[in-house]
Amino acid sequence: MKKRLKVLQIFNTPYAVLRGYDFKEEFSDKENMYTENDVYRALQANGYEVRLLGLFDRIEPLLEEVRDFQPDVIFNMVEVFKDNSRLEHHVGALLELLGVPYTGASSEELFLCNNKAICKKILRFHRLRVPRFQTFYRRHKVRRPQTIKLPAVIKPLCEEASRGISQASVVDSDQAFVERIKFIHENMNMDAIAEEYIDGRELYVSVLGSNRLTVLPAREMKFGEMSEDEPRIATYKAKWDDNYRDRWGIKSMFATKLPDGVDEHIVDVCKRAYRALELKSYVRFDIRLTPTGQVYIIEPNANPCLAQIDELSQSAEKVGISYPQLIRKIVMMALDGQSQKKK
Repeated sequence: MKKRLKVLQIFNTPYAVLRGYDFKEEFSDKENMYTENDVYRALQANGYEVRLLGLFDRIEPLLEEVRDFQPDVIFNMVEVFKDNSRLEHHVGALLELLGVPYTGASSEELFLCNNKAICKKILRFHRLRVPRFQTFYRRHKVRRPQTIKLPAVIKPLCEEASRGISQASVVDSDQAFVERIKFIHENMNMDAIAEEYIDGRELYVSVLGSNRLTVLPAREMKFGEMSEDEPRIATYKAKWDDNYRDRWGIKSMFATKLPDGVDEHIVDVCKRAYRALELKSYVRFDIRLTPTGQVYIIEPNANPCLAQIDELSQSAEKVGISYPQLIRKIVMMALDGQSQKKK
């Protein structure tokens, strides 16, 4: 009889729990850990032996679980540690030290994709379009450089899931420019990045693979009933607040009516970006398509959301990859990647 694959599914929790906690209460709440529950059910549907582990502020439970359970692979869904997203890549580094194959981006890839400025420098070096940008570090003087035209978008330098991004992030005066950067420095205790606002359609393109890449159909955020005068950006509320989305008619759907040749251009750009950043598992690119057909990469998202209702899963389903098949592919990529390292 074939041995069942042992999978340790790890994810961050907003509070500490003991090893062996079953998360039944959290998983039964549709507003809570629905992504973790989706992945858990898909892993089970693939016939794997799955154990759950929530991490909050201690690494000892992870070390103990790896020692006792001896998983064949770790399904890594940790995005923050100690309520700090900047520690995400350290979890990946720890898994590498443990020598257990794990899914998704490596520690280097997580660090790279989490820093918006470094990403853009690499992509620009490879002649891929990115918005003009400037970094602003804490305890340094803030002034808009002439190379950054207004309006501009001010964001935390190292943050994910649009945290710290609101309508106030789009500024159209030097005073607002300085004030928003100082807000991030002082209220969020983070460095900031200013990017030129790129007018156009907001698209999300997911890529899977290592040697052979699969670029999935583009999704698009439609801004519905928002005023044409309002900057149309994917704020935190636009992404995650259902009431806000309903109020303004903001919806995510498959991109339609792309100009001739643009679809192929998007695929080429995303493949080139994926290679330039040396990614090897799965990623979602946030891009802007201008009215003239230019493709700007806003940022890559390593280990993007895997909920069944989210962009990557929906795009995979569009090309005939069911949700359990997608989760299985991600697990197999982790195991194949480990095999390649040993050769």
